[in-house]
Amino acid sequence: MSVNSKSPKAIHILLFYQYFGTPAGGWSTRFYEFGKRWVAAGNKVTIITSPYYKSDIRTDSFISKRELEGMNLIVINAPDSNKSGILKRAANAIIFAFSSIYYALTLPHDVVLGSSGPITVGIPTLASKFLRRKPMVFEVRDLWPQGGIELGKLNNPILKNSALWFEKFCYTNSQLVVACSEGMEKGIKKVSPEIDTLIIPNSSDVELFSGKIEIPNQFPKELKEIPYMVYIGSLGLMDDCSQIVYGLNAAKELGVDFRMIFIGDGEERYRLEELVDQFGLKDQVKFLGLIPKNEVAKWLKLARASFVTFKDYPVLQTSSPNKMFDSFAAGIPIIQSTQGWIKTLIDRTDAGWNVVASKPETFAKAIQEAIDFPEKASKKGVKAYALAQSDFNRGKLAELYLEKLKGVVS
Repeated sequence: MSVNSKSPKAIHILLFYQYFGTPAGGWSTRFYEFGKRWVAAGNKVTIITSPYYKSDIRTDSFISKRELEGMNLIVINAPDSNKSGILKRAANAIIFAFSSIYYALTLPHDVVLGSSGPITVGIPTLASKFLRRKPMVFEVRDLWPQGGIELGKLNNPILKNSALWFEKFCYTNSQLVVACSEGMEKGIKKVSPEIDTLIIPNSSDVELFSGKIEIPNQFPKELKEIPYMVYIGSLGLMDDCSQIVYGLNAAKELGVDFRMIFIGDGEERYRLEELVDQFGLKDQVKFLGLIPKNEVAKWLKLARASFVTFKDYPVLQTSSPNKMFDSFAAGIPIIQSTQGWIKTLIDRTDAGWNVVASKPETFAKAIQEAIDFPEKASKKGVKAYALAQSDFNRGKLAELYLEKLKGVVS
């Protein structure tokens, strides 16, 4: 999308995003990092959000307001957790969406930005578009409702057709639709071929991972001698981290001396712990739960490699996982099992290992190379860091995003 040469010097961005978090939490910091850069460039940013169990955002009342590094933050107490049932999650998404309409209709802003999922953030975003005549930008962090349909969570024909209609309605009424990966952009274009799109992936915070190497909290003495790998992020159904455990068991059978650290939480954690116990891996594998991102950075920088896995559904192959970009920023390679754009990226750059979700022996081979051949892992890590500095640098992507937002205003 071309940007008007008379783009305004400064704009006021109103963002609806349910999962805002800072590095003090254990969740994505996408709009914390983008927002503070936009403010530093002289713009105003107001964010409407809600508590998420992995983030550090909390409130004691139904509505609370605060200022955070120049950003105005309004928190609606409609909390979400992937441990909750689908009805509770849907109810809180609706509460958030309809409560947000008030701010769409009353707060000053030049452009409204809705970041989905859930796709219900389109409700207040569209209210600004139609009732305030503000330019609308819609961001897609996952392809919903296609994801819900493929995962079997959206089966009712009426609800499914309604969701598909609303998805297209959000796209066609946006001046710009932002996708988090090439695969997502293709999915969006299948629904609305004529719309303007922009790819802004989840990106690497090079500054957060720079500086001296520090020993993290809870760091076992043995890890000073034995190399370890990490997984950071959600331990949910769609992440299918059992792939990793089966691969670790296969690596153990090859005689590889490793340690594995899981950092994160989710509904599958207990099943994974049972699997670790079943394979006799309790001495090699530890689960740390949720820890702040600042602390995660320390673990990553000392690790030999990290894992990226998802269930083998087409929609999940379009994902733009924060865990990968954090690994790149830390300068460590990834072992990944997706078959979409990330596989193509690793094939092209050699910043890690591509493995097959259903074949533990491919995981075992990658694990063995990462642990037993540190020079090879180090070379891949250098290439991973190069990607963090170039293709996925948060600062550069924040500038591009802001440029496009100013373009739709002008």
